[in-house]
Amino acid sequence: MSVAKGDREGGSLAPVQIEPPGASNIRGEYEPASTCRPDMSANPAVSSPVIALLGKKDVPTDAVEDYCRFLSPAMEDRGYRVEIVRVPWEDLGWIKACVRLWQASRNWKGKSVLVQYTALMWSRHGLPLAFLGVLLILKVHGVRLITVFHDVAPYPGKRVIDRIRRACQRWVLRRAYGLTRACVLPVPKEQISWFPRLATKASFIPIGANIPAVVAAGRSVRNGNEPKTIGVFTVTDGGDISQEVLAITQAAKVAAQHVRPVRLVTLGRGSCVSEPEFRKALAGSSVEYQALGVLIAEEVANILASCDVSLFVRGRITTQRGSAIASIACSLPLVAYADGCLPPPLAEAGVVGVPCGDREALATAVVDVLTNDHLWLDLHQRSRRAYERYFSWEAVAARFVELLERA
Repeated sequence: MSVAKGDREGGSLAPVQIEPPGASNIRGEYEPASTCRPDMSANPAVSSPVIALLGKKDVPTDAVEDYCRFLSPAMEDRGYRVEIVRVPWEDLGWIKACVRLWQASRNWKGKSVLVQYTALMWSRHGLPLAFLGVLLILKVHGVRLITVFHDVAPYPGKRVIDRIRRACQRWVLRRAYGLTRACVLPVPKEQISWFPRLATKASFIPIGANIPAVVAAGRSVRNGNEPKTIGVFTVTDGGDISQEVLAITQAAKVAAQHVRPVRLVTLGRGSCVSEPEFRKALAGSSVEYQALGVLIAEEVANILASCDVSLFVRGRITTQRGSAIASIACSLPLVAYADGCLPPPLAEAGVVGVPCGDREALATAVVDVLTNDHLWLDLHQRSRRAYERYFSWEAVAARFVELLERA
């Protein structure tokens, strides 16, 4: 949906309507921004306001907005009211957007403001220098400034512009850390090359899944004649995906030599664009294939829960990879590229790590999961426990509350 005209031309920032997680839409469409503040009358214990500040909306899906939407009700249960607000710099230009932020933030003194960061949320071209201006405005007005870094690794690439982007992003990230009272990292700080060694203001909080938790059905209750289903949630959108497609399709074809029938399902961002390459790579094989595209969160959860195994080959798995966490939320065994040992807390989940780029090891691991019921059950149970302990929104919110109380 589109932004209401009043939010483009009026005199204030654009708040976002907060929906319960069950209504979260993974397509990332805008919600009406006229009535921003949720009704808290049903929960009189909610007394501490928290503002989640976002920049440009990502399309077709906005994982950061989904993150805030899922976090909001879990925070409410702990006495914190979360209001999601956008700085509409893409619509208004930076000068007008900063004027709006200056006017609005005069009323935020003493409030906790969780500023969400990705490079492209605050810049069209990955040069987020204006993000520091946003932080300075908030700091001048005396807010309790906390930055949530969703992007902690500068963008890759070998071109001159890529090197410029990396240098700019590292500089911005370091300066942003210096300006904030505290910051949230989606991976342990030891894994971040640019991060200060003596970083006392940083807290590691794994991201939660941007889909409802639907537990995968056990093998014993499944129809034995159904295809063994391999799920892939999100395919790299744009660029050369040939190696990604090759790894996934090779694993599916090898699996089809050991169990029949086998179905490969791709869904989420990039799944429709990559469909021709998948069909070409699977031509002549017995593997059934479906590309489902971008779906609402509930449908994503139900489809993943109906799969037997999922794959993650979009680089090495980390705790900031939401598409991987989605499989854990559904207690679905996951085979993923990893560098050496799995990082905590992923090591406690039902994740089988294989060396990055090793397609043979990937296929072997998939076959093991599909043919070994004891292994499948162990992975299933491990993911269920890890989700409840680390990746559920209740667990994420508890860590945020700890941070807010000491920041």
